[in-house]
Amino acid sequence: MAATETEKPIIRTSAPPPPHFVLVPLFGQGHTIPMGDLACLLAERGVRVSVVTTPVNAARLQGVADRARRAMLPLEIVELPFPPADDGLPPGSASGDNVIRLFLALYRLAGPLEAYLRALPWRPSCIISDSCNPWTAGVARSVGVPRLFFNGPSCFYSLCRHNVATHGLLHDGGDTAYVVPGMPLRVEMTKETWSAAFLNCMPKWEAFLEDVREGMRTADGAVVNTFLGLEEQFVACYEAGLGKPVWALGPFFLNNRDEQALATRVDKDKPSAVDQSAVTAWLDTMEQSAVIYVCFGSLPRMLLPKQLYEVGHGLVGSGKPFLWVVKESETASPEAQEWLQAFEARTAGKGLVMRGWVSQLAILSHRAIGGFVTHCGWNSLLESVALGVPVVTWPHFGDQFLNELLAVEVLGVGVPVRDAAVTVAPVLRGHIARAVSELMGGGTVAQERRRKCKEYGERAHRAIAKGGSSHQNLTQLLQSFMPSGSKEFLDT
Repeated sequence: MAATETEKPIIRTSAPPPPHFVLVPLFGQGHTIPMGDLACLLAERGVRVSVVTTPVNAARLQGVADRARRAMLPLEIVELPFPPADDGLPPGSASGDNVIRLFLALYRLAGPLEAYLRALPWRPSCIISDSCNPWTAGVARSVGVPRLFFNGPSCFYSLCRHNVATHGLLHDGGDTAYVVPGMPLRVEMTKETWSAAFLNCMPKWEAFLEDVREGMRTADGAVVNTFLGLEEQFVACYEAGLGKPVWALGPFFLNNRDEQALATRVDKDKPSAVDQSAVTAWLDTMEQSAVIYVCFGSLPRMLLPKQLYEVGHGLVGSGKPFLWVVKESETASPEAQEWLQAFEARTAGKGLVMRGWVSQLAILSHRAIGGFVTHCGWNSLLESVALGVPVVTWPHFGDQFLNELLAVEVLGVGVPVRDAAVTVAPVLRGHIARAVSELMGGGTVAQERRRKCKEYGERAHRAIAKGGSSHQNLTQLLQSFMPSGSKEFLDT
């Protein structure tokens, strides 16, 4: 693309350019963690990678930078100027209004990003930006760089949302039946979950979501954190629906093979980061596949303190050993603190309660873990399935409801904590005890669920190995955007 009279031309040098991908993640653990893994995955193939983000998010990626430094990977974290007051959400303020405010504030990064790109000696090979950073579309177009969008949810959810939008049903699933059109299998939802999954209950988001859809329409393709052995039919349908390539490269995290790499996925500088060695030491005393792990991700919060009590009593009622990760914000009240201290004393030896951030991959990889009570965020669900750990599903908002449907009804690796007909009802101790007992129990159904999950885990490892579907897809993606003379980097 030729520079106009008002544009600063990108300077060329005589030497051929190295492959260079610029990644633009969104703030927040659920978006930043997989983009950090993707950055390492690209760099391990010899590609220069620049992760461009805000100062606060750059600090969250320090573990990724440390890992790259140890492995001598061509990866850098680039901070763009951004007002400190707008860089991240205050603790406990992840409401819809606060999130949309921050999403819109990020549009101010367009100018600094373009300035960074124009200052490079060579035009980058490609930009990969989170789909919730639609402002990158204009920057890529202005500078003349191809752009892919990264979709964080499951491909199953992405296909559902694409089809609902295409058929003009985002605000109305139907008078009586809420069925997602154009799917390779029947996907039926209640009115409440339809609204929660597609954010119909948040009208202030509509203009932003239209920007997101436009950013997807104008991109050169999509990158998804999944693998064909898990979601092949949905990847194929999504690609056909978009009319552009969809590169299934996951699970990204399986390239984190050592303990230090696992630790980079936790913001280890957070005051609430726990001592992982204490967790491992406790798990080492447990029998294989005996422990249920309970964690609800970075954003979902309990209805405190009542909901906290229901979880605790439900875990005790299941009769299974448990490892329960509780956010510090969930025990802020004196009443909750007193209750939790008494609960820990009563369950000593049977359960372990951890307050703060843990290395989830290290826990899910431990031989003692036999199940996972999860909010169904895609990162958590994919990690669990790829490591062969079946799940109890407890979605809270957004894509999590469809991820639950994928886990329970399509893949057959999950047990819902709620009855399918009351998907937004309060969760009580009896629900939790029943679901955990069903997941961790014996019998033909439970054994078949575990067998399926183990098989998906084996498929995940084959996908990322040399010659596997995700490895080959990455090779093809890189070849599609590399300048001539660079392809010797690609098939390692």
